[in-house]
Amino acid sequence: MQRGKSGNFLFRNGRVIDPLQGMDALADVLIWEGRVAEIRPRLEISRERLAELQEMDMTGKWIVPGLIDMHVHLREPGEEYKETIASGTRAAVAGGYVAVACMPNTRPVNDSATVTRFILERAEREGACHVLPVGAISKGLQGESLSEIGELRAAGAVAVTDDGRPIMDSLLMRRALEYARIFDLPVISHAEDSRLSHGGLMNEGTVSTMLGLRGIPSAAEEVMIARDLILAELAQCRLHIAHVSTAGSVRLIRQARERGVPVTAETAPHYFTLTDEALMGFDPVFKVNPPLRTEDDVQAIKRGLRDGTLDAIATDHAPHSVLEKDTEFEFAANGMIGLESALPLILDLVRADILTPSEAIAKVSCNPARILGVPLGTLQTREPVNLTVIDPDKTYILDAGQFESKSRNCPFHGRHMQGQALMTLVKGSIAYSRITP
Repeated sequence: MQRGKSGNFLFRNGRVIDPLQGMDALADVLIWEGRVAEIRPRLEISRERLAELQEMDMTGKWIVPGLIDMHVHLREPGEEYKETIASGTRAAVAGGYVAVACMPNTRPVNDSATVTRFILERAEREGACHVLPVGAISKGLQGESLSEIGELRAAGAVAVTDDGRPIMDSLLMRRALEYARIFDLPVISHAEDSRLSHGGLMNEGTVSTMLGLRGIPSAAEEVMIARDLILAELAQCRLHIAHVSTAGSVRLIRQARERGVPVTAETAPHYFTLTDEALMGFDPVFKVNPPLRTEDDVQAIKRGLRDGTLDAIATDHAPHSVLEKDTEFEFAANGMIGLESALPLILDLVRADILTPSEAIAKVSCNPARILGVPLGTLQTREPVNLTVIDPDKTYILDAGQFESKSRNCPFHGRHMQGQALMTLVKGSIAYSRITP
């Protein structure tokens, strides 16, 4: 592994995929002084200039805009024993991500400019990639009164959410949408009716009945999505639905988009990869909120990704220590880490002909950039380039023990994987590389 190497690069014979530019072709890529200088089928470089370049053969590799994860938990400030901005961003670049949007359920909550600025300042000093703070909708995540949304925006927040807790008060949610519209911020909905989900430990269904565990019905998610879609239609504000997990949710979002509601949505790899049957062994690593659902839901999520109902794939990277996870199932914390395991699972969708390579890359590059309103997600930029090199054919066994993340609560540990990020460039410099010079 290498970090921090900057300079000029010539990538030869790679498959360059830039969905925003409609580009998918074999080409050479010249990066000069951290910026993309040329992309052509064959670049002729003088001997003198070659001496100033790091030339690399990328045959069989993909060269794509740097990946963006629009839903992570970095735990700093307040729970640094689980993750820090430094360790979380190292995990990000190891997984191919050049930017992460961090949720506000820190301690203290990111409900003020002071916390937003702290996150950005810490990321500038210690972060390995771009960090995009997401502010809280309500003060202290209490769901009672609005945070100073304008102040959060001015400090650098890219969205607002009470992720981890639903906004049960419909009037408060309406006001949040209206204020966010003024400041051109998307509102990210944690769609959960806490009265319906209260006490639930997993998806409500056949498996929960067999295991004798109290279930969380799909309706707990779908009821709140329906409410928030109606409110977004009323307020005409950008609404983004986080971690979509059910067939009914996909259907509601699809119908709303058809009638012009300004809604976008994401899912996570575990919702198109795992089902509630994974909990048959009572392993808390599979405990997550919203819970793993049924095979029918998994197939509906895949259809939603294919037809564009689901715009983005985010990890919902939720680090926990053994204190929270290595305990009785009932008392274990919800959440899984995903920054270092997501890419091969996304590439599985390509191998299954659910997504094209360009569609898959769009879900983790230009689409999240568009939703969050950040100048990332493309190779064609005047700014220092953010880029990921992927080997789609690399096979290996995933070893969570080797992760950069502080936490190990990965449900895919020990799984045979195909596809890996080989190099991550952030702001024109190597942030992570598995390529031997």
